[in-house]
Amino acid sequence: MSKVFIVTGASRGLGLAIAQSLVQASHKVFLVARTEKDLQALKTQHPSSVDFMTADLADLKVAPAVIQSALKAFHKIDGIVINHGVLAPITRIFEADAEEWRRAYDINVFSAVALVKEAIPELRKSKGRIVIVSSGAAFGAYAGWGSYGTSKAAVTHFCAHIAVEEPSITSVAISPGKLDTDMQKAIRDDGKSSMSPKVYESFVDEHKNGLLLDPKTPGNVIAKLVDGATSDLNGKYFRWNATELASFQEA
Repeated sequence: MSKVFIVTGASRGLGLAIAQSLVQASHKVFLVARTEKDLQALKTQHPSSVDFMTADLADLKVAPAVIQSALKAFHKIDGIVINHGVLAPITRIFEADAEEWRRAYDINVFSAVALVKEAIPELRKSKGRIVIVSSGAAFGAYAGWGSYGTSKAAVTHFCAHIAVEEPSITSVAISPGKLDTDMQKAIRDDGKSSMSPKVYESFVDEHKNGLLLDPKTPGNVIAKLVDGATSDLNGKYFRWNATELASFQEA
């Protein structure tokens, strides 16, 4: 039976891969991102299965409109993937601008709180699922990555709190690994001056040697999780290729 999912940050990279995987599984997907062109392209390919809204999710007032627009398009919500996020600013704390950190937290943390809060009534009805895209940076410190790492730690722990408060909704935080996306390009382009040389060079080398993941690989896992994550995973964090998720990694 066809389900309805919201996917944020869905215009490119991992979000687009997740959305495509869900559509291929005959589900309906409501996309949210700032860029209309790529969203419209997917809707044109799948007019009955895809709808979208362009929005800057850092504006916390748009969260109710996202949920209402998804309901208007498809009449229910079975799951939501919180995928949007920013790495910037890549700066050391001594050189940081606190307002840039505030902007990063608005995007990476507070927009997730706003969206989840608005989605909870519908997800209670469907006994639905929430997948939050986390990062290994939530558990390890890298010079220059303070705003990103701490915001991902916050949103990962937010997942655990949802699970405690909303046990009928299955919530999971997933690290998708190092992907061949624009975020990795930003690290290579902007990270050199603030990151430690060894860590920076490791990112450059992984790209040069073709070791970055195709977003479709973890994207397929995340799509399966928002569709069918089991209650034993509720509130927990996993890497996308964790042994606990073996059944979701099958082709």
